[in-house]
Amino acid sequence: MFISAAVMWRRRKGPEWGWGPALLSLEPAEALPPCRPAELQLRKWEGVGRWARQAAGASQLFSPSWQVGRAALHWAAGAGHEQAVRLLLEHEVAVDDEDAFGMNSLLLSAWFGHLQILQILVNSGAKIHCKNKDGLTLLHCAAQKGHVPVLAFIMEDLEDVPLDQADKLGRTAFHRAAEHGQLDALDFLVGSGCEHSVKDKEGNTALHLAASRGHLTVLQRLVDIRLDLEEQNVEGLTALHAAVEGSHPDCVQLLLEAGSSVNALTQKKQSCLHYAALGGSEDVARALIHAGGHTNIADHGASPMHLAVRHNFPALVQLLIDAGSDLDATDNRQQTPLHLAAEHAWQDIAEMLLVTGVNLNLRDKQGKTALAVAARSNHISLVDMIIKADRLYKWEKDHVLCRDPRDPSGKNLTFKQDHRQETQQFHSVLWRLASRHLRPQEWKKLAYCWEFTEAHVHAIEQQWTGIKSYQEHGHRMLLIWLHGVAIAGENPNKALFEGLVAIGRRDLAESIRKKANADPGTPRRCTAM
Repeated sequence: MFISAAVMWRRRKGPEWGWGPALLSLEPAEALPPCRPAELQLRKWEGVGRWARQAAGASQLFSPSWQVGRAALHWAAGAGHEQAVRLLLEHEVAVDDEDAFGMNSLLLSAWFGHLQILQILVNSGAKIHCKNKDGLTLLHCAAQKGHVPVLAFIMEDLEDVPLDQADKLGRTAFHRAAEHGQLDALDFLVGSGCEHSVKDKEGNTALHLAASRGHLTVLQRLVDIRLDLEEQNVEGLTALHAAVEGSHPDCVQLLLEAGSSVNALTQKKQSCLHYAALGGSEDVARALIHAGGHTNIADHGASPMHLAVRHNFPALVQLLIDAGSDLDATDNRQQTPLHLAAEHAWQDIAEMLLVTGVNLNLRDKQGKTALAVAARSNHISLVDMIIKADRLYKWEKDHVLCRDPRDPSGKNLTFKQDHRQETQQFHSVLWRLASRHLRPQEWKKLAYCWEFTEAHVHAIEQQWTGIKSYQEHGHRMLLIWLHGVAIAGENPNKALFEGLVAIGRRDLAESIRKKANADPGTPRRCTAM
């Protein structure tokens, strides 16, 4: 009796057919006499090929045979289904046919570690010197997947299998085992006498591949067998570069302890710290710095600090600052780290740089300072922060007491907008002054009276909010001024009164003083921020 055309497919879990998380079974729409699944399908299709493709065909859910070109024997061999393989071979199916990837049944059995299937296929006359389209041999497949019994059979029972044959990337089975973290397979190949120092077409040794993938135990074994730690690939990367690029702190530490050069440079003059900065790995960068990594090596002008700023890694920036990085170094565009922070509006990083202290007069190739770059990009908050810092630097030069003795490191110093509750009332006074009482050009007069520079005023003026932009300009200038008053510990009411009188607005000065005297909550002095 044949199965009718109405065949219902459903998913089920179980090991009976195929491989993969979702498996298939056949359920005929009508009752069938008991028989083996193989016989059932043979009677339906009268051909073994189409049967096994469905019998082992759970992978149809993922890689349909018409897309990957797999025949029945491929599925059965890959699934490790001995009964199906033997039945197919009895019907003289082609044993060496390849799928779309160049994988034949023998390679699939080695890939999935089905030793018994491999032996059956070899005994049936399968060609043992086969490769897929990537040049992977039986040895490559077994080594990459870590199937040591399969490796042993290949080396001990098959004839003339080259141990160091390379695939299309120039990688041997030893490379593949290292790259995929297969320690047992690696040990077997080493014990079989494979070449240790061979390089692939990109110049990578097994050490490079294991380090780049973060395979710590394999890396340790390669170090133990004394592979050259300083061997460079075609781009000039050592294994340490590869471990850093992959952000593998344990591998980095292992290589450093084994004696890898922390300051080795690639063809593009990049150090390991450059790669750490590109990846943003604080742990890796800390290990490199602790091992003596130079923080100021320039890659075509860009230091690790430039890269950390450009990619917005604040924690790494702080680490490099603490390690003594040159904050005024310029890249190939003559930009300092602060130029980059201003260009990209990285406020947290800009704050770190400004608190530490940088040269604000340096200009890029376009002749612009960091302040001008921030103003050009309309990064208002950054403009105000840089002006505050510039005024602070000048004030420090004129005063013996540079910073609060209770905070000599400047950890409590900030150039960001002040949102403290105790200053909000005076902020309201300044807003009313700027928006209701100061005439269009008077905020500039006050600014010059308080020693704002032309560059400061011009940067503030870059903001445009309409015909009354001067109100916002004046308010921003007043808040910047207040920051300096707070740093100096001066009386803001007194300083504001004197400034208004100096520009000819005694009326405003008297009005503000009367209100201040009438309000017991008005601050007499500002505290440093």
